[in-house]
Amino acid sequence: MSMLMIYILLGILQGVTEPIPVSSSGHLLIVQSFLELINKHLNVDFETLATITNFGSLIAIIIIFWKDIVTLLSSFFSYLFKKNREKEVVNDYSYCLKIILATIPAAVLGLIATKFKFLDFLEKNVKFVGIMLLFTALFLFLIKDFKGTKNKDKISFKDALIIGIYQMIAIIPGISRSGATIVGGMFQNLKRETAFNFSFILYIPISLATSILGIKDIVEMSFNKGEVILYSIATILAGIFTYIFTKWFSKIVKEGKLAYFSIYCVILGLIVILFL
Repeated sequence: MSMLMIYILLGILQGVTEPIPVSSSGHLLIVQSFLELINKHLNVDFETLATITNFGSLIAIIIIFWKDIVTLLSSFFSYLFKKNREKEVVNDYSYCLKIILATIPAAVLGLIATKFKFLDFLEKNVKFVGIMLLFTALFLFLIKDFKGTKNKDKISFKDALIIGIYQMIAIIPGISRSGATIVGGMFQNLKRETAFNFSFILYIPISLATSILGIKDIVEMSFNKGEVILYSIATILAGIFTYIFTKWFSKIVKEGKLAYFSIYCVILGLIVILFL
């Protein structure tokens, strides 16, 4: 397999698996393990590739939720600096605070894990990823019939913190971030669409922080022209496929069909445990 095909595959993989509840980081480790079985001397920096292609996914999510982002930020600053106390502005301001609160657990654990590297051993243990996929499948199955009653304005700070803790757990490869946060939201009685929207708005600050933290290391690296082209292709594909599959996944959540992903995670998890 040529390097171009590998980068195309990995860019598409990032784009497809980032929004849906199957763990993009887990899939990257699985594919990395499989490719290294085929070619032990494979010259691909998977960590750098993951950081760069994640930026493509981030841009896609920002485009999809652009109107919501603009409205929320406008209300947030209007409340703070213009002392606007209209009901919608107050609700949006509160929603922003809840997003900030929900971001904190994963941000803190991420910084600690980066500093002390206590999760690094998991990134090489593909069978552990398989086990975590089974846990992802279990939780997706448990909430398959949940509908919830809370809309956006009914999310409490307690709900936000609990969803943030679910996102923190999703730092573990094999635990889906979108799956964990949607499950956490639905366990807190959020409506399906409300849980979906909160999950993906929540993705933006944590992904942005990850991208910013990764920029320093990437800037210090030297890339040749060929590598720049390969990374660019992978990132563009990641963005395109993230956009497509986020739109598709939104419909799946609204229709209450998360059980399909549960089945997929069970099958993939067992394959990984038994054969990789």
